[in-house]
Amino acid sequence: MTIDSTSSVRCVLIGAGGHASVLLDALAASNATLAGVLESDRAMWGTTWNGVTVLGGDDELDSLTGKGITHFVIGVGAIGDNRLRAQLFEQAVAARLAPLTVVHPASVVSPQASIGPGCQMLPGAIVNAGAQLGSNVIVNSGAIVEHDCRIADHVHIATGACLASTVTVGRGAHIGAGAVVLQCRTIGEEAVIGAGAVVVGDVAAGVVVVGVPARPMEKRR
Repeated sequence: MTIDSTSSVRCVLIGAGGHASVLLDALAASNATLAGVLESDRAMWGTTWNGVTVLGGDDELDSLTGKGITHFVIGVGAIGDNRLRAQLFEQAVAARLAPLTVVHPASVVSPQASIGPGCQMLPGAIVNAGAQLGSNVIVNSGAIVEHDCRIADHVHIATGACLASTVTVGRGAHIGAGAVVLQCRTIGEEAVIGAGAVVVGDVAAGVVVVGVPARPMEKRR
């Protein structure tokens, strides 16, 4: 399992919404020090949010290393579209900040799993042996990634979703809350699996599927 150390790390949280609030609990249980939060809402600049100072907007990223901040956490969630999360991740890396991997103490991550930089394992999440997660992947509360799954960068596996063994998920795809993907299936890049759907076959890139069993609804533009 490759999870970066949080020892003596000062980090910034990008986004101050509901998803970021959940991340606060995980960060509090780590050795990371939260130095501030960035938020696009100008009305919040210079205020405090959940006891954390709002430093400004995303344009502050380039100045943070000069203030001793070394890492970042993407606090923006996603409902069906992970492109903003990917954009913010890449912007922060370009600003010479390192992505911090967040593992809530109530999650279960196998030592035989491979976890990429900036991933987030939230309360009740399970990542089993042989699973491989790319960068900036969310395994949300109660979600299960079974053994030998392959998850590409910027994927969101939403609350309570379950990937049976040996599932492959392409870059930027979204697995909706409570969805189930049967073993050995492939989910294409930026595909969306609707909440509660049961996927029994492969899903092509950019396709939205819903229902039981899951059927195509539309193709994303």
